[in-house]
Amino acid sequence: MATVQQWSGLEARALRLALRMSVRAFAAHLGVAVGTVSKWERLSIDTQPRPDTQAILDTALACSDAAVHLRFETLLSEAGRPAGPGRLVAATSPRMGDYETWTDDLDRTIAALSHQNFTFASHLLTRWLTRWKPAELDDKGLYLFARSTALLGDLQRDQGILLGPLSAHHSYSGARSIFTQLDIPRRVAQLDLSLAVVTEMSGKLDLAAQHYETLAADDRLSRRDRARSRLWVGTALSKNGDHDYAIRVMTAATREFDHLGEVDDWSVAHQKLALAHRGAGELTKALHLIDIARSTATPDSPMQRVRLDTAYGHILLSDRATMDDGLNVLDHAAKAATQYGLAHQLRSIETIRQTSQGDRERS
Repeated sequence: MATVQQWSGLEARALRLALRMSVRAFAAHLGVAVGTVSKWERLSIDTQPRPDTQAILDTALACSDAAVHLRFETLLSEAGRPAGPGRLVAATSPRMGDYETWTDDLDRTIAALSHQNFTFASHLLTRWLTRWKPAELDDKGLYLFARSTALLGDLQRDQGILLGPLSAHHSYSGARSIFTQLDIPRRVAQLDLSLAVVTEMSGKLDLAAQHYETLAADDRLSRRDRARSRLWVGTALSKNGDHDYAIRVMTAATREFDHLGEVDDWSVAHQKLALAHRGAGELTKALHLIDIARSTATPDSPMQRVRLDTAYGHILLSDRATMDDGLNVLDHAAKAATQYGLAHQLRSIETIRQTSQGDRERS
């Protein structure tokens, strides 16, 4: 697949022709002014788009099909810019403009992941992670490579791809190794926390609780991350049936989020507390806490909406009088999880359904 190290007007024109678009249609496709495209074509190799526009051109090329790539490489070859194996410009290391674009793409990746736009996030990350090998990068490049790898781990974790060679565990471990090489203890500790999450999601609850407990007192982490570790200690304990101790630990973490002004974490803590109280048989308290979480959650996060609906449905299923409502809520959560590719959440929903069905059959 073709890539461009540094766009000029010549490459931009080649892309327009490869897409078989008019100047006006190409400008609309990129979201730039018609005059901007005309300027690129007039000045050719004597003009270079701004870094943010370079990123837009990168995306337009990467999202094109194989036929467009072939026409694009052919046009550049005919213009005296022959394509090398797999890339148009051979470069031994990134330039400053690459670093700026790479940093911008990481910000865009974070935004895409927050909305569970996994396809776009994967595209943004893959184009950098496949462009260079770590051995070709200086310290700044290695830092960006490690951040990209950690975000790839976040993507894989959210998709439920936890273990194996193409998994969250593998990506987090790789990022951790690079941050260790760069001697950035805070990032290393954050990757330790991410790896503990994967351990919990893989069902190793006792081991995850031990890791969280250690990280909750780790000075390499910020106060917020230490509070999150404490909250997740409670989550692992509650999943393992130790609801009373879990409630005490999570309540302390909730107070810390309140003190720090971390509204999103505070909301998530109420959701997890609600499930712990459900496990302890305190359904009235659980419903009160889940109502707080549902009314304060980030409204534009599909992941959080699915988690909230799953928790709410789980609580409703615990009372015979609200079982039907609980099943309806879980159905809604399952549809959203399927829509956004949240495989781990789907597995959790199915487990809750099966457990509820078993309880009904025994009663």
